[in-house]
Amino acid sequence: MSGGGARARPIVAIDGPAGAGKSTVARALARRLGFVYVDTGALYRAVGLAAARAGVATDDDAALAALLPRLRLELRTDPAGATSVLLDGEDVSAAIRTPAASAAASAVSARAPVRAGLLDLQRRLAGGGGAVLEGRDIGTVVFPDAEVKVFLTASDAERARRRHAELAARGQEIPFAQVLEEQRRRDHDDASRALSPLRAAPDAVELVTDGLDAGAVVERLAELVAARTGMEVDARIGSGRDGGADGGR
Repeated sequence: MSGGGARARPIVAIDGPAGAGKSTVARALARRLGFVYVDTGALYRAVGLAAARAGVATDDDAALAALLPRLRLELRTDPAGATSVLLDGEDVSAAIRTPAASAAASAVSARAPVRAGLLDLQRRLAGGGGAVLEGRDIGTVVFPDAEVKVFLTASDAERARRRHAELAARGQEIPFAQVLEEQRRRDHDDASRALSPLRAAPDAVELVTDGLDAGAVVERLAELVAARTGMEVDARIGSGRDGGADGGR
Protein backbone atom coordinates (compact mmCIF):
# COMPACT_ATOMS: atom_id res chain seq x y z
CA MET A 1 0.00 0.00 0.00
CA SER A 2 1.20 3.51 -0.69
CA GLY A 3 -0.39 4.97 2.41
CA GLY A 4 -2.56 7.44 0.48
CA GLY A 5 -6.24 7.57 -0.47
CA ALA A 6 -7.75 8.83 -3.67
CA ARG A 7 -5.39 11.34 -5.32
CA ALA A 8 -6.42 14.54 -7.04
CA ARG A 9 -3.49 14.19 -9.44
CA PRO A 10 -1.64 11.06 -10.55
CA ILE A 11 1.66 9.55 -9.52
CA VAL A 12 4.06 8.63 -12.33
CA ALA A 13 6.47 5.86 -11.30
CA ILE A 14 9.57 5.36 -13.47
CA ASP A 15 11.78 2.38 -12.65
CA GLY A 16 14.77 0.88 -14.44
CA PRO A 17 18.48 0.11 -14.26
CA ALA A 18 21.30 2.63 -13.92
CA GLY A 19 22.06 4.61 -17.06
CA ALA A 20 18.62 4.18 -18.64
CA GLY A 21 18.07 7.94 -18.51
CA LYS A 22 15.51 7.93 -15.70
CA SER A 23 16.66 11.09 -13.93
CA THR A 24 16.87 13.13 -17.12
CA VAL A 25 13.46 12.19 -18.48
CA ALA A 26 11.71 12.14 -15.10
CA ARG A 27 12.90 15.68 -14.40
CA ALA A 28 11.82 16.87 -17.86
CA LEU A 29 8.48 15.06 -17.68
CA ALA A 30 7.75 16.65 -14.30
CA ARG A 31 8.38 20.09 -15.83
CA ARG A 32 6.18 19.19 -18.78
CA LEU A 33 3.30 18.13 -16.53
CA GLY A 34 3.80 20.78 -13.87
CA PHE A 35 4.46 18.00 -11.33
CA VAL A 36 6.91 17.61 -8.45
CA TYR A 37 10.05 15.62 -9.33
CA VAL A 38 11.39 13.24 -6.67
CA ASP A 39 14.89 11.89 -7.33
CA THR A 40 14.82 8.87 -5.03
CA GLY A 41 18.28 7.74 -6.12
CA ALA A 42 19.73 10.97 -4.74
CA LEU A 43 18.29 10.12 -1.32
CA TYR A 44 20.05 6.75 -1.27
CA ARG A 45 23.26 8.35 -2.49
CA ALA A 46 23.06 10.92 0.30
CA VAL A 47 22.61 8.17 2.89
CA GLY A 48 25.62 6.34 1.43
CA LEU A 49 27.67 9.53 1.67
CA ALA A 50 26.54 10.15 5.23
CA ALA A 51 27.47 6.59 6.19
CA ALA A 52 30.94 6.99 4.70
CA ARG A 53 31.49 10.28 6.49
CA ALA A 54 30.35 8.77 9.78
CA GLY A 55 32.52 5.70 9.38
CA VAL A 56 29.48 3.42 9.25
CA ALA A 57 29.89 0.22 7.24
CA THR A 58 27.27 -0.14 4.51
CA ASP A 59 26.36 -3.62 5.78
CA ASP A 60 26.03 -2.64 9.45
CA ASP A 61 22.25 -2.58 9.81
CA ALA A 62 22.27 -1.54 13.47
CA ALA A 63 24.54 1.43 12.82
CA LEU A 64 22.59 2.45 9.72
CA ALA A 65 19.33 2.28 11.66
CA ALA A 66 20.85 4.55 14.31
CA LEU A 67 22.25 6.95 11.69
CA LEU A 68 19.11 7.51 9.63
CA PRO A 69 16.98 9.36 12.22
CA ARG A 70 19.81 11.85 12.70
CA LEU A 71 19.96 12.80 9.01
CA ARG A 72 18.09 15.73 7.49
CA LEU A 73 17.54 15.05 3.79
CA GLU A 74 15.99 17.59 1.44
CA LEU A 75 15.40 17.90 -2.29
CA ARG A 76 15.09 21.41 -3.69
CA THR A 77 14.11 22.25 -7.25
CA ASP A 78 14.87 25.62 -8.80
CA PRO A 79 12.62 27.37 -11.38
CA ALA A 80 14.65 25.80 -14.22
CA GLY A 81 13.93 22.32 -12.88
CA ALA A 82 17.41 21.56 -11.49
CA THR A 83 17.35 19.57 -8.26
CA SER A 84 19.73 20.13 -5.37
CA VAL A 85 20.28 17.53 -2.66
CA LEU A 86 20.86 18.78 0.86
CA LEU A 87 22.30 16.65 3.64
CA ASP A 88 21.96 18.34 7.02
CA GLY A 89 21.77 21.67 5.22
CA GLU A 90 24.83 21.07 3.02
CA ASP A 91 24.43 20.93 -0.75
CA VAL A 92 25.93 17.54 -1.66
CA SER A 93 24.61 17.42 -5.23
CA ALA A 94 28.11 17.04 -6.69
CA ALA A 95 29.53 14.87 -3.91
CA ILE A 96 26.91 12.14 -4.43
CA ARG A 97 27.59 11.76 -8.18
CA THR A 98 31.01 10.10 -7.99
CA PRO A 99 31.64 6.39 -8.73
CA ALA A 100 32.32 5.84 -5.03
CA ALA A 101 28.96 7.39 -4.16
CA SER A 102 27.26 5.16 -6.72
CA ALA A 103 28.78 2.08 -5.10
CA ALA A 104 27.79 3.26 -1.63
CA ALA A 105 24.23 3.98 -2.79
CA SER A 106 23.91 0.50 -4.27
CA ALA A 107 25.20 -1.03 -1.03
CA VAL A 108 22.98 0.86 1.41
CA SER A 109 19.92 0.49 -0.80
CA ALA A 110 20.07 -3.26 -0.19
CA ARG A 111 19.76 -2.81 3.59
CA ALA A 112 16.36 -3.12 5.25
CA PRO A 113 16.76 -0.21 7.73
CA VAL A 114 17.63 2.18 4.91
CA ARG A 115 14.77 1.14 2.66
CA ALA A 116 12.31 1.31 5.56
CA GLY A 117 13.69 4.65 6.69
CA LEU A 118 13.38 6.26 3.26
CA LEU A 119 10.03 4.75 2.29
CA ASP A 120 7.90 7.23 4.22
CA LEU A 121 10.10 10.14 3.14
CA GLN A 122 9.61 9.27 -0.55
CA ARG A 123 5.86 9.10 -0.10
CA ARG A 124 5.77 12.39 1.77
CA LEU A 125 7.87 14.14 -0.88
CA ALA A 126 5.33 13.02 -3.50
CA GLY A 127 2.53 14.58 -1.46
CA GLY A 128 -0.98 13.61 -2.46
CA GLY A 129 -0.08 13.18 -6.10
CA GLY A 130 1.07 15.28 -9.02
CA ALA A 131 4.56 13.81 -8.79
CA VAL A 132 7.07 11.95 -10.94
CA LEU A 133 9.36 9.57 -9.06
CA GLU A 134 12.18 7.46 -10.46
CA GLY A 135 14.19 4.66 -8.95
CA ARG A 136 14.27 0.87 -8.71
CA ASP A 137 11.09 -0.01 -6.80
CA ILE A 138 8.74 2.94 -7.19
CA GLY A 139 6.04 1.01 -9.03
CA THR A 140 6.51 -2.20 -7.04
CA VAL A 141 6.99 -0.98 -3.45
CA VAL A 142 6.83 2.79 -2.93
CA PHE A 143 3.71 3.45 -5.01
CA PRO A 144 2.29 0.09 -6.16
CA ASP A 145 -0.98 1.93 -6.86
CA ALA A 146 0.63 4.58 -9.10
CA GLU A 147 -1.64 5.60 -11.95
CA VAL A 148 1.22 5.43 -14.47
CA LYS A 149 4.10 2.93 -14.25
CA VAL A 150 7.04 2.79 -16.64
CA PHE A 151 10.07 0.51 -16.79
CA LEU A 152 12.76 2.45 -18.62
CA THR A 153 15.73 0.49 -19.90
CA ALA A 154 18.40 0.25 -22.61
CA SER A 155 21.14 -2.17 -23.63
CA ASP A 156 24.05 -2.40 -21.21
CA ALA A 157 26.46 -1.01 -23.81
CA GLU A 158 24.24 2.01 -24.46
CA ARG A 159 23.80 2.69 -20.76
CA ALA A 160 27.53 2.43 -20.15
CA ARG A 161 28.19 4.81 -23.04
CA ARG A 162 25.88 7.39 -21.51
CA ARG A 163 27.43 6.98 -18.08
CA HIS A 164 30.95 7.25 -19.53
CA ALA A 165 30.02 10.50 -21.29
CA GLU A 166 28.40 11.87 -18.14
CA LEU A 167 31.51 11.17 -16.06
CA ALA A 168 33.77 12.67 -18.72
CA ALA A 169 31.67 15.83 -18.75
CA ARG A 170 32.37 16.12 -15.01
CA GLY A 171 36.10 15.72 -15.59
CA GLN A 172 36.22 12.10 -14.40
CA GLU A 173 38.25 10.19 -16.96
CA ILE A 174 37.42 6.52 -16.41
CA PRO A 175 38.03 3.81 -19.06
CA PHE A 176 34.84 2.72 -20.82
CA ALA A 177 35.58 -0.95 -20.03
CA GLN A 178 35.65 -0.13 -16.32
CA VAL A 179 32.37 1.77 -16.51
CA LEU A 180 30.75 -1.15 -18.33
CA GLU A 181 32.08 -3.69 -15.84
CA GLU A 182 30.92 -1.67 -12.83
CA GLN A 183 27.50 -1.19 -14.39
CA ARG A 184 27.06 -4.89 -15.10
CA ARG A 185 28.04 -5.66 -11.50
CA ARG A 186 25.52 -3.16 -10.21
CA ASP A 187 22.82 -4.52 -12.53
CA HIS A 188 23.41 -7.98 -11.08
CA ASP A 189 23.39 -6.71 -7.49
CA ASP A 190 20.21 -4.65 -8.00
CA ALA A 191 18.33 -7.48 -9.70
CA SER A 192 19.43 -10.27 -7.36
CA ARG A 193 19.15 -8.63 -3.94
CA ALA A 194 16.55 -10.15 -1.63
CA LEU A 195 15.03 -6.81 -0.62
CA SER A 196 13.13 -4.82 -3.28
CA PRO A 197 15.03 -6.22 -6.28
CA LEU A 198 15.01 -4.32 -9.54
CA ARG A 199 12.11 -5.57 -11.64
CA ALA A 200 9.28 -4.20 -13.70
CA ALA A 201 5.86 -4.02 -12.08
CA PRO A 202 3.41 -6.39 -13.79
CA ASP A 203 1.37 -3.45 -15.07
CA ALA A 204 4.33 -1.25 -16.09
CA VAL A 205 4.90 -0.19 -19.68
CA GLU A 206 8.44 -1.07 -20.77
CA LEU A 207 10.26 1.49 -22.88
CA VAL A 208 13.66 0.70 -24.42
CA THR A 209 15.55 3.94 -25.01
CA ASP A 210 18.31 2.78 -27.39
CA GLY A 211 18.37 5.18 -30.32
CA LEU A 212 16.05 7.68 -28.62
CA ASP A 213 17.11 11.07 -27.30
CA ALA A 214 15.66 12.40 -24.06
CA GLY A 215 13.12 14.57 -25.87
CA ALA A 216 11.67 11.61 -27.75
CA VAL A 217 11.37 9.60 -24.54
CA VAL A 218 9.63 12.46 -22.76
CA GLU A 219 7.17 12.76 -25.65
CA ARG A 220 6.29 9.07 -25.37
CA LEU A 221 5.88 9.30 -21.62
CA ALA A 222 3.68 12.40 -21.88
CA GLU A 223 1.48 10.55 -24.38
CA LEU A 224 1.27 7.60 -21.97
CA VAL A 225 0.28 9.84 -19.07
CA ALA A 226 -2.43 11.44 -21.18
CA ALA A 227 -3.73 8.04 -22.31
CA ARG A 228 -3.73 6.52 -18.82
CA THR A 229 -5.14 9.48 -16.90
CA GLY A 230 -7.11 11.58 -19.38
CA MET A 231 -4.92 14.59 -18.56
CA GLU A 232 -4.44 17.25 -21.18
CA VAL A 233 -0.67 17.53 -21.67
CA ASP A 234 0.37 20.92 -23.02
CA ALA A 235 3.01 20.38 -25.71
CA ARG A 236 4.28 23.90 -25.16
CA ILE A 237 5.53 23.16 -21.64
CA GLY A 238 9.12 21.92 -21.60
CA SER A 239 10.76 19.77 -24.25
CA GLY A 240 13.05 17.66 -22.08
CA ARG A 241 15.77 17.76 -24.74
CA ASP A 242 18.67 18.00 -22.36
CA GLY A 243 20.09 14.50 -22.84
CA GLY A 244 22.30 12.72 -20.34
CA ALA A 245 22.22 9.63 -18.19
CA ASP A 246 20.72 9.08 -14.81
CA GLY A 247 22.66 8.39 -11.69
CA GLY A 248 19.85 6.73 -9.78
CA ARG A 249 20.08 3.89 -7.39
